[in-house]
Amino acid sequence: MNSYTAAEDRYEKMEYRRCGKSGILLPLLSLGLWHNFGDIDDYDNARQILRTAFDNGITHFDLANNYGPPYGSAEKNFGKIFAEDFKQYRDELIISTKAGWDMWPGPYGNFGSRKYLIASLDQSLQRMGLDYVDIFYHHRPDPNTPLEETMGALDHIVRQGKALYVGISQYSADGTARAAKILRQLGTPLLIHQPRYNMFDRWVEKSLLDTLENEGIGSIAFSPLEQGILTDKYLNGIPEDSRAAREGGYLDKDIITPQVVQKVQKLNDLAQKRGQSLAQMAIAWLLKDERITSVLIGVSRESQLKDNLDVIKNRSFTEAELKQIEQILKEE
Repeated sequence: MNSYTAAEDRYEKMEYRRCGKSGILLPLLSLGLWHNFGDIDDYDNARQILRTAFDNGITHFDLANNYGPPYGSAEKNFGKIFAEDFKQYRDELIISTKAGWDMWPGPYGNFGSRKYLIASLDQSLQRMGLDYVDIFYHHRPDPNTPLEETMGALDHIVRQGKALYVGISQYSADGTARAAKILRQLGTPLLIHQPRYNMFDRWVEKSLLDTLENEGIGSIAFSPLEQGILTDKYLNGIPEDSRAAREGGYLDKDIITPQVVQKVQKLNDLAQKRGQSLAQMAIAWLLKDERITSVLIGVSRESQLKDNLDVIKNRSFTEAELKQIEQILKEE
């Protein structure tokens, strides 16, 4: 693939939102590298997706230590693509990574100890060929390590210059408030929370979003399409090449019940009346709340990315449309 020069009009194609009460603006859509960037995937395809994303104003690339497969390979492949295409644009990018899930054998390769978090970030930086990441996340709460130790490690990482900002993922509202307080006292504000959020998984609405607003913390929603259920992929059952059909996949095909399919069909009909795909409507529905700073999208093809990007052109809902969505989602 030829040498890369980014599109000159890239910042005219994207909108950006302030991340909580920080100095950081994030694009409405950010690119997640959970799937499709591992050693089992097509390298040139991954490279093309990243180029198209940046050409359209997506400045935020989100990784984690265990993304692949195998673990570590998404960071390694991103590092290669970064060196080839994006090094000259480093100061225009927000690159994040995380640690919190099992990464290597033994007692020090998992959860939230200072030992694990600092070692994991050092490994991530080495794989990606970076001096620092923009955001480093604790990937999930650790029920056994004191929160003071985990947050103290995040503060230390910022003071070392290995991350500019820190975030948390999948923490409860109460855990988030406690984490924010500890970090504030240490002098390193909590920038962002990364929760799972979509039309079918709305736990954040109970109290997390209010907590984030009160604390001045931004948010970036992952799994906005419920692993592909909120697309037109499963309207007529489970295709053979889909994530749900794969053995050992992350999507349990048992959750794609006739009731779920019926809801998806009705949502799809509404999306078509709005002149957009179901995926676009599902993303727009998340962005209607200003407390959602950005939505994290994962794509396997450039065409999917372009489809998602079109959401920028059609993000407003009428009261009647929002009411209809609620009615569909409440159906038994």
